[in-house]
Amino acid sequence: MTARDAGQDGRFVYSVRTTGVYCKPSCAARLARPENVRFHATCAEAEAAGFRPCKRCRPQETGDAQAAEMARICRVIAEAEEMPRLAELAREAAMSPYHFHRMFKKHTGLTPRGYAMAERARRVRAALGAEGSVTAAVYEAGYNSNGRFYADVGGVLGMTPRAFRAGGAEAVIRFAVGECTLGSILVARSERGVCAILLGDDMEALVRSLQDQFPRAELLGGDAGFEELVAKVVGLVEAPGVGLELPLDIRGTAFQQRVWEALRKIPAGTTLSYSEVARAMGEPAAVRAVARACAANVLAVAIPCHRVVRHDGALSGYRWGVERKRALLEREARA
Repeated sequence: MTARDAGQDGRFVYSVRTTGVYCKPSCAARLARPENVRFHATCAEAEAAGFRPCKRCRPQETGDAQAAEMARICRVIAEAEEMPRLAELAREAAMSPYHFHRMFKKHTGLTPRGYAMAERARRVRAALGAEGSVTAAVYEAGYNSNGRFYADVGGVLGMTPRAFRAGGAEAVIRFAVGECTLGSILVARSERGVCAILLGDDMEALVRSLQDQFPRAELLGGDAGFEELVAKVVGLVEAPGVGLELPLDIRGTAFQQRVWEALRKIPAGTTLSYSEVARAMGEPAAVRAVARACAANVLAVAIPCHRVVRHDGALSGYRWGVERKRALLEREARA
């Protein structure tokens, strides 16, 4: 309790005689004097003793209930014609804006604004893939003006709408291929950051995969300065627990971005199952969708999908081969 260990939430609650409330172990409220504290196995036990739930930490709200509520708010954002304001979403969830913002990020891995922008990005991509003008696609995605959309376009598409519709035309992607202890490696970077880290046995196959990802972009070989970036990425492959302090150009649907953000929170040397990742996101039924998002990741090691395993601990489903997954996990375990 004194350490405010969130890992103990749900295992017990404590009450404070002088305030008449009970809290969960991680409550940020000022610690009470020990002689005024009592411990209870459940919320019901604390309430039976005459204590009421703390309005700050809300101990009566279980993790599953909070996750379900945040999942409902995600649907509200996805179905809204325009991006709701933080205060509106907080009222919808019957929380203060501060508490709601904290709970939303805890359960989804994104801020409410970040989630809304990712959802808009999904809508824009879908609308640009259909017939019609760019302006029509902008309004269909929920933007109330062209100006607002073009202010966000870098984060939404990574390129101009016209270039996106043309398969990446006019976008410049610099890349280089090389060798590491896990085989061939391709590193690519857009203007926004590293957009691909691909592993394989065949360099030509890796280049073709990059071409498929950006079919009409201008692909340029990296210059001498680019070799330093490649060296950093190779260093990450050799020591995956070190981390990569480089800007990443991460593109995907709102759900994929939530999954990838959750993966980046898994500590080096540990693993989670697909179902555990889904539960951590507040989407316990989305196990298959989590697996598909892991398979769609094109930033090997930087987004550590190798740290996700089957429920029985077996290694499977790795885009770049099970043996590479095993090698990465063994390297992290030794670090």
